[in-house]
Amino acid sequence: MRRLLNYFLSGFLIVAPIGLTVYILFALLRWLDDLFAGLSFDVPGLGLVVAVLLITGVGFVAKSFLVRPFVIITERVLHRTPLVSIIYSSLKDLFDAFVGDNQKFNRPVLVRLSAQEQTFKMGFVTQTTMTAIHRDDLLAVYFPHSYNFSGELVLVPVQNITYLDLPSSEVMKFIVSGGVSRLG
Repeated sequence: MRRLLNYFLSGFLIVAPIGLTVYILFALLRWLDDLFAGLSFDVPGLGLVVAVLLITGVGFVAKSFLVRPFVIITERVLHRTPLVSIIYSSLKDLFDAFVGDNQKFNRPVLVRLSAQEQTFKMGFVTQTTMTAIHRDDLLAVYFPHSYNFSGELVLVPVQNITYLDLPSSEVMKFIVSGGVSRLG
């Protein structure tokens, strides 16, 4: 009986991540296709193609010198509207940190947590100076949580930082997986 349970658990560890990934991707494609369900023809994947084309088109138009002032004005209004400004600026900063011109998670580091212990934590430098709080000896390091879409920001002494010569995406995957994914 124990052997059957071990076989089941081994199979589950293989099937569950693959199954959930396929399910999430399929659900996303179905949702995108349902957006265009009123059309007289049904083409699987049309929603994804239209969404990619629409987002690319918006990006193209937004970069136009004629439209750029309207985008700037809209962003100013969103930044000045109570409650909306908190949500909008947080989401904009988050997206910019990953895919914008000002990517923040591009400097992976190894942080020694205390001088007495040989305990380290991996993270990403997000600010190299903390002059705003009159602490030039500190920098801001973001530590993503494992198996979660959250993290914590810690200000650490510069001498506790070791920059890693590794791709940021590999370090993020390593941290988010709880150290299960291989580095390099």
